Order: sequence, then structure tokens, then C-alpha cells
Amino acid sequence: MEFDIVSLSRFQFAMTALYHFLFVPLTLGLSVILAIMETVYVMTGRRIWRQMTKFWGTLFGINFAIGVATGLVMEFQFGMNWSYYSHYVGDIFGAPLAIEGLMAFFLEATFVGLFFFGWDRMSKVGHLTATWAVAFGSNFSALWILIANGWMQNPVGAAFNPQTMRMEVTDFYAVLFNPVAQAKFVHTVSAGYTVASVFVLGVSAWYLLKGRHVELAKRSMTVAASFGLAASLSVVVLGDESGYLTTEHQKMKLAAMEATWRTEPAPAPFTVVGFPDQKARETHYAVEIPWVGGLIDTRSLTTPVEGIEQLVERAKVNIKLGVTAFDALQKIRAAGSGAVAPDVKQAFEDNGNLLGYALLLKRYVDDPRKATPEQVSQAAWDTVPQVAPLFWTFRVMVGLGFYFILLMVTFFVLSARRMLDRYPLLLRLAVISIPLPWIAAESGWFVAEFGRQPWIIEGILPTASAVSSLGAATVLLTIVGFALLYSVLFVIEMALMLRAVRKGPSPDDAPDAVLIPATVVPAE
Repeated sequence: MEFDIVSLSRFQFAMTALYHFLFVPLTLGLSVILAIMETVYVMTGRRIWRQMTKFWGTLFGINFAIGVATGLVMEFQFGMNWSYYSHYVGDIFGAPLAIEGLMAFFLEATFVGLFFFGWDRMSKVGHLTATWAVAFGSNFSALWILIANGWMQNPVGAAFNPQTMRMEVTDFYAVLFNPVAQAKFVHTVSAGYTVASVFVLGVSAWYLLKGRHVELAKRSMTVAASFGLAASLSVVVLGDESGYLTTEHQKMKLAAMEATWRTEPAPAPFTVVGFPDQKARETHYAVEIPWVGGLIDTRSLTTPVEGIEQLVERAKVNIKLGVTAFDALQKIRAAGSGAVAPDVKQAFEDNGNLLGYALLLKRYVDDPRKATPEQVSQAAWDTVPQVAPLFWTFRVMVGLGFYFILLMVTFFVLSARRMLDRYPLLLRLAVISIPLPWIAAESGWFVAEFGRQPWIIEGILPTASAVSSLGAATVLLTIVGFALLYSVLFVIEMALMLRAVRKGPSPDDAPDAVLIPATVVPAE
């Protein structure tokens, strides 16, 4: 029954997280695009740029409101379904979340109000400052969330306290400047910029196909193509950096993504496509490119890429050392305030960082010290995530990333040549491409989170040990409730967005040509 609770809790969190992330990337990207458009308006004084800013700002506002509502649910879930996780790492994980709420979110929310209601109450420069503050707040908020998530992937700057049975901060600077968190931040915000750019490009292309709001659409496409080209290139470059850090800190995730069953001698090949078979530990019909895997994964032609089977053998060793740490921990706790034998203390200091591996045995035996060799082997193989979903999802994400570069290059060239409305087929391609960056973004989060299983904190705390003591029926009931609520919210979101797009920009901010006063002819 415990396994059922873990599976249901994981499913609920995955469902709500992926739903919430439908809104986050568009918010991140649109906030910056709005700031760019309003900057052009303040510099040139041309009211069509004000019209553009207000129109895209309306879509930003709808998306922002739904994103806030779903984001609040995400934070409450840590206490609802993952209470032991919150107890175990609350000192570390809670700090970035608190800073995000107190600094970034309040900053963003305050200036969002000024953006919408300050157009006729503030100076041009003052309102522009508020718009840039919205963009800064949105990205600053993402930074703290990704610092927290990055720590789950690479837990640095913290240590386990055997007296409190919790992880505690030892170096907040290390938590803040965790290289995994920094790489995830720049990669994620670049993905958000790409999402917004494709969205603006696609909606503008639809206007051109319909012959509506042509001047607004052309200018919007120029901004989207320029900004999107830089963003899509950044996504690929920064994704490569994130993958390289995975080589250092999450070798099993990398091996599963690449379906590397056995250690590949240098220079390792890259499998473009294939059909991973986890039972047979083979990839059928694999198409490989020599050397490329070694260059991507290790940035070297002399370093081998470790395979799943070898990493499982290492996990067996770590589990045995983790059991040693678990045994020492029990003796330390039994001693209470009394003296602890030096050899016991030393055993825990030497192996305490592997205590989480002993907890993997809890699935099979209550006391890890009583585990059989077969149970140790089973727990070691549990460190291997499902390979086929990771393998294909990663390739979908990468393939779409290169597609966005090609799309943005195409429209950047058309914009430079003032030929945006010459090719209806390309405009239709831009329209049907609107959902694709969301697929890529959700695929990225799937790879990041599903790929680190069975760990909720890499190498420290197994996911199965982090759940709340709830009944399966209770968790299932909340899943049904969230599914119904989020379905309603999704329908409302789509209805509001589509209505705003069909309505178009407000006539109150007419383009420059409309503002030229007519010649007054004196009456005779």
C-alpha cells in the first residue's frame, strides 16, 4: 500500500507541476518582450508600439493570473503530500522558496499592477521602469525556484545532523551559487523566451493571414524573430552546459537518457534513434554517430562514458557503505547525550554522505542492516530510471530546439528583407508551431525530474521515504479534485486568450497614421 501512496503522490505532483509550467515560460518570455516593445515606444514616441505593448500585455496578464493560482498549489503540496521531505530538508529548501515569495513575487505582483493601471497616471519613463521591473521580478522569481530545484539535483552546502535527523545548511553561498542551479536557471529562462517568441510569432502570423492589424503584426514578428533567435540559440548552448553538469553530478540520469547500457570507451558514439529494451539491456536498431557522444557528454575524446551496468555496481558498493553509516547512526542515537565510541563516530563521518543509499533498502526490509545480497542488488537496480521514456523525451526536446532555431532564422531573414507577408505557407507553419515550445519545455522538465528517480534529493533521500502518511484513497481524491479544477481553469484560460486574440488591440491606442489630425476647412 505504501508503494501505491508513493506512486499516487508522484503522479499528483507531476500533474500539478506540468500544468503550472504551462504558464511559467510564457510569463517569463512575454514580460521581457513587453519591456522591449515599450522601450521602443518611449524612445520613438510612436503610439503603435504602445498599442503593441498593451495588447500583448493583456495576454500576459491572463496568463500571469492563472500561473499565480496554480503556483500557490504547488507550494502547499510540500506540506500536504511530502511532509517528511519538508521536515528533512526544510532548512535548505524552504529558504529559497521564502525569498522567492517575499522578494521576487511581491516585487513582480506590485509592478504588474502599475503596468496595467499606470498608463495614464505615470510618466513614460516611470511606466517603462515598472514594465522592466515586472520582467526582472518574473525572472528573479524563477531564479529562486530553480536554486531550490537545483539543490535537489546537486545537494551542496548542507550536511546531515544525526541529532535532529535533518539536513541543515552549512554554506548558503554554495547553495546559492550551485552550478547545477545556475545552469538550470539560464536554460529555463531561455526556454521561456523561446516559448513567448514562438507564441508572438504565431499569433502575428495569424493576423497577417487574416489581413488584420497588419502593422502591429509585422512589428511584433520582427521583435519575436530577433528575440527568439537569440533565445533559441541560447537554449541549445545552455542545454549543452546543463548536460555536461549532469555528466558530473547525475551519471545515471545521463546513461538512461543516452541508453548507454555498458561503459563506452572513448570516444563514445551518440545514439540518434533506437529502441531501448530495459529487460534485455540493449538498444535495438540503434543509429549512432561516432565520437559525438563523447564530445557532448564529456567534452573530450579520451574520457569514456559510464554505462548503466557499471553504475549499478557502484550503487551496490554505495548501499553497503550506506548501511555502515546507518548502523553508526543508530548507535549514535542510542548513546543520546552520552559518549560515542570513536570508531562509531568515524564510521559515520566517513560514510554519512551515503546514508541515503541505505534508505533505498527500506522498500524491501525495515532494517537495512538485515538486507540480503539479493535485496541489495534489487535496491541497486532501483537507481536506474525507466530508460525508454527518457531516451525519447530527450530527443523530442532536442529536435524541437533545433527546429525553433531554423524557424527563427527564417523569419528573421524575412523580417530583414521586409517580406513577412510574402509566403502564406510559412505563416501557416508559424501558426501551427505555437504549441511546440510547450511540448519542448514540458519534455525538459520530464527529463530533469523523472530522470533522477528514485531520488527526490539526489543521493540523499529516496522519493519513497519522503511522502506524507496518507491513505491512498485520500491522495486519489485530491488527484480527481485537482484534475477537475485544473480542467476548468484551462478552459477559462483558453477562452480568455482566444477572445483577446480575436478582439485584437484596443482602438484607444491607434497607430500613428490614425492620429494625424484632419485639415479643418472654415465654413463659408
